[in-house]
Amino acid sequence: MTARPANTHQARLLRLLRDGGPNSRAQLGDQVDLSRSKLAVEVDRLLETGLVVADGLAASRGGRRSHNIRLAPALRFLGVDIGATSVDVAVTNAELEVLGHINQPMDVREGPVAVFEQVLAMAAKLKASGLAEGFDGAGIGVPGPVRFPEGVPVAPPIMPGWDGFPVREALSQDLGCPVMVDNDVNLMAMGEQHAGVARSVADFLCVKIGTGIGCGIVVGGEVYRGTTGSAGDIGHIQSEPDGRPCACGNKGCLEAYFSGAALARDAEEAAREGRSEDLATRLDEAGRLSAVDVAAAAAAGDATALDLIREGGNRTGQVIAGLVSFFNPGLVVIGGGVTGLGHTLLAAIRTQVYRQSLPLATGNLPIVLGELGPTAGVIGGARLISDHLFSPA
Repeated sequence: MTARPANTHQARLLRLLRDGGPNSRAQLGDQVDLSRSKLAVEVDRLLETGLVVADGLAASRGGRRSHNIRLAPALRFLGVDIGATSVDVAVTNAELEVLGHINQPMDVREGPVAVFEQVLAMAAKLKASGLAEGFDGAGIGVPGPVRFPEGVPVAPPIMPGWDGFPVREALSQDLGCPVMVDNDVNLMAMGEQHAGVARSVADFLCVKIGTGIGCGIVVGGEVYRGTTGSAGDIGHIQSEPDGRPCACGNKGCLEAYFSGAALARDAEEAAREGRSEDLATRLDEAGRLSAVDVAAAAAAGDATALDLIREGGNRTGQVIAGLVSFFNPGLVVIGGGVTGLGHTLLAAIRTQVYRQSLPLATGNLPIVLGELGPTAGVIGGARLISDHLFSPA
């Protein structure tokens, strides 16, 4: 993809076609503030660039039938969602429909070179399957703070060796296409906004609970990243004064008490102390425990596992309650690997938020689990790069 929209009108038309699919000139005209003649000029210019193509005649609205317009069907975007313990890579078309998706285990602590070798191998596998001849752009999510304009991670607590690594520049050279980089929870929020539970909401919070905890903040339909890109790093809000040490170097952070790693540690401690026969059996069999084990034990009715989930949900809910009082969102989405804990976790979070935040903020506030699971991040990655490419150069 070499062409870019020449102005904001063309950019608006491209995004409408991305988000709504093929549409007629007449219907596009209903959604943009352009005269019929000006709309015709902008659409014709987009047709000349090859970014859009004619797609047959539209249904009649009386009088002369309009032609349908769609984004070029050959456009391909790569979405990459790097987590602490796994990576998801997907290829989408221009409407951000996932055409192929691969998930593989991976340890982000192995460093950027090893991780990106794996990402490139996964992208090559998708390409070899015939889904894409090449990629027109790629959106990458990483589990740590990102200086967004440069696409560079900055002092990420759970990513040793990544500080200052030029992710965007390195991957752009290897993939041969433009690359954008963001925090993984921002991509999750964008994915849920495009194709998930937040489709019709302009102002919402998207909380990701996995190895770490982060929050995507969407204001007026746009991700809010803050001045330097660190907005939403709620895992390092203090939950307990002078509490447990956290990977960030501070004490008492929420992440130190409730994240995938913290939950696994507490579950292993409970198993060794004899407080849960179920968790002890699982620890004996596997040698270690994870959030998945806690979820399975809770589903089997284990009281200790249920207590661990409720306690973590209460702590997380207390932090979210503060965010709700401050931001007054229209929706709170809970996602990430720990959401396998399901409705026990959700109920604990809801209880704290509804109890602690003002009635005006919570009277019509849905707090729900995300719909897209592991595809949210890769769809968000494709959305990130398409936002960039569908903007005037």
